[in-house]
Amino acid sequence: MIDAAEHYRALVQSSDDAIIAKDLDGIVLSWNPAAERLFGYRAAEMIGQSIRRLLPPDLQPEEDRILAGISGGEHIGQFVTRRLHRDGHLLDLAVTVSPVLDASGQVAGASSISRDIGKWRQAEQQLRDSEERFHLLADNIAPLAWMGHPDGHLFWYNQRWYQYTGTCPEEMEGWGWQSVHHPDHLERVMQVWQQALASGNAWEDTFPLRRHDGAWRWFLSRAQPIRDSSGAIVRWFGTKTDVTEQREQADRIRLLLMEVNHRSKNLLATVMALARRTARDGAPDFVERFADRVHSLALNQDILVRREWREVPMAELVQGQLAFLAGAPGELAVAGPPLALAPKAAETIGMALHELATNALKHGALSVPGGRVEIGWRVAEGEAEAQSALTVWWQESGGPPVIPPTTSGFGTALIRDVPAHALGEVTLDFAPAGVRWELRCGPGALADISNWARKLL
Repeated sequence: MIDAAEHYRALVQSSDDAIIAKDLDGIVLSWNPAAERLFGYRAAEMIGQSIRRLLPPDLQPEEDRILAGISGGEHIGQFVTRRLHRDGHLLDLAVTVSPVLDASGQVAGASSISRDIGKWRQAEQQLRDSEERFHLLADNIAPLAWMGHPDGHLFWYNQRWYQYTGTCPEEMEGWGWQSVHHPDHLERVMQVWQQALASGNAWEDTFPLRRHDGAWRWFLSRAQPIRDSSGAIVRWFGTKTDVTEQREQADRIRLLLMEVNHRSKNLLATVMALARRTARDGAPDFVERFADRVHSLALNQDILVRREWREVPMAELVQGQLAFLAGAPGELAVAGPPLALAPKAAETIGMALHELATNALKHGALSVPGGRVEIGWRVAEGEAEAQSALTVWWQESGGPPVIPPTTSGFGTALIRDVPAHALGEVTLDFAPAGVRWELRCGPGALADISNWARKLL
């Protein structure tokens, strides 16, 4: 039968922990096999040597405190520290130190037990790094994110949630999220969410959430059940993505499509009218005149689309409609202040100017050298002209003598009747010296002048 001393010695020798005995000066008295494996020193190399051999320079004061405590009979519970391996690399250790008493009960030395916790510390650091990465990701993604228990009790939100709602974790725990949901949608949201909890299916819904300043914004909310290896739901993970701009954009697109549909019908009606009226005139050059008028209409559309159907600069309209006059025998002079027309006025005036230019190029002032056309416009100032906010004129001179038409065809309608009906008062004078056309429009012909002025600035 093994005696107690032999049994104790066997325990020390077979232990997986480094067990070291030292005197009160820190001189090593015993060094078990586990200490050899842990520190790389054989027992013969350490017994009789100071334990300080294992301490890095910055931890030397630690040994002073240990020896002082042991000398006073203190048991030093487990603490985490570092020690040097024989090859110089640092070891992470968990150490306990206990006083060793002699036969008289006096402290004669110390016994230390050291355990390598390097793998544990590595795993702990990996866990901290993983948690840090999770929070870095979760708190900086654009969506609001949350997690909940299988019964729907929410227990975690990312920082985006708290920044947006202006709430705190205590307010949101459990079912506190209901306080930031729009009351008009809450009942429906609760019903759909409860159905997802009962079925275990993924959840998706769209509804408004209140911002910290009281504003409401629309969010697309999605949640997925997270399951364990047996298929049981262990938690829910959800996100809420702000879709307010997308919804507003979709509304704008829907309105734009309706507007495009409306304008397309109007445009087709105009084309049909051009065809009927041009044909009614019985002109032998029907195709040429009709194509020319459709081209004028197309030019107007290009300008309006480019200007997003808001305001059309008068100078740009004149330049676009009369570009085909480049190289004409006669001279063209254009002058007028910067101003913008409303879309309807731009369409009407553009068609009239194009028709006037076509006539002048064929048999008017622009058809011969020395002929001249002056185009101008002005905006009324003062109460006397309040009813004619805009005046546009066309004056020909130096061309062949003008012969007034004996009939009024569609060309005359485009120049006189259509502008008069849509915009205001028209004067059309076929004077022998040259055609004069003048249009006096009401204020509605002009676009928002203040908006136009801001753009010029």
